[in-house]
Amino acid sequence: MKNVKLYIAIAYGLIWAAGLALYLSGFIVASYSGAAPWLVSTCMFIPLVTTLICQKSSKEPLLRGIGISWKINRWWFFGWLTFPIVALLTLLFTDWISGIDTHTEVMQALCESMPIGPAGALAFTLLSGMLAGITINALFAFGEEVGWRGYLLKQFKGKSFLGTSIVIGIIWGLWHAPLILMGHNYPQHPQWGVLLMVVVCILMSFIIQYFCIKSGSVIVAAIMHGTCNAVAGITMLFVGLDRFNDLLDGACGLAGMLAMLVVAVVIFLFDRYVTRERICTSPLNLDTIKKDQTR
Repeated sequence: MKNVKLYIAIAYGLIWAAGLALYLSGFIVASYSGAAPWLVSTCMFIPLVTTLICQKSSKEPLLRGIGISWKINRWWFFGWLTFPIVALLTLLFTDWISGIDTHTEVMQALCESMPIGPAGALAFTLLSGMLAGITINALFAFGEEVGWRGYLLKQFKGKSFLGTSIVIGIIWGLWHAPLILMGHNYPQHPQWGVLLMVVVCILMSFIIQYFCIKSGSVIVAAIMHGTCNAVAGITMLFVGLDRFNDLLDGACGLAGMLAMLVVAVVIFLFDRYVTRERICTSPLNLDTIKKDQTR
């Protein structure tokens, strides 16, 4: 596990350095305005940089053997649809936990800018998020996924699927800590947010890892991650800013965790009773994602 320890040391060192730079520069990460979102998004390339450093140090061909494949199959499509489904489930759980309102300030502003009602606003936001998920968001998400589901996952070959999901999820979640503590995703409860982000990343790891292996490509992981980021804000349409609780509502709150748990259970049952591969209960076989087309 020498490579894993090196990867963690570099990735954590870079993100804490970036977080310190943001803090000293006076950027309010939780504001989601101005240059702050772009600077935070730039941090998503840290796992890519870490991967290049680790491969260089072990004299491996750069960006080779970590699943960068453009061979499209049906799992690309299924993966792309997964987090829009999670977003809709999150909305349902948010309604159950906190209640939703079709007359929030955000909803009214959207409906005034376009002749659409609440259902139209939901559909427009979902579809535009899916478009962003396979374009600009996927580019930024690739910066992370080439590390988490590319290089790092490769180091766990032969280990259990569930155990690897948990370990990488913990590493991934804690990697966000400096940004979370500055208000990213959990502006109301930044300290608790660090713990909740770990849970969110464990659940996301299980889901994304499954489709990455089934599709044979880390590009699918980037599309899923990018789409997740793009549709995560749908709940804000129906929950007023004055009522939103970042521990309970939305993609990173309890509602989002329950939604991802439902999807993870469905994936596990599908893997157990429908497909023949039995990925979830077998040692990781990464032969399908180590053969890439970058040669």
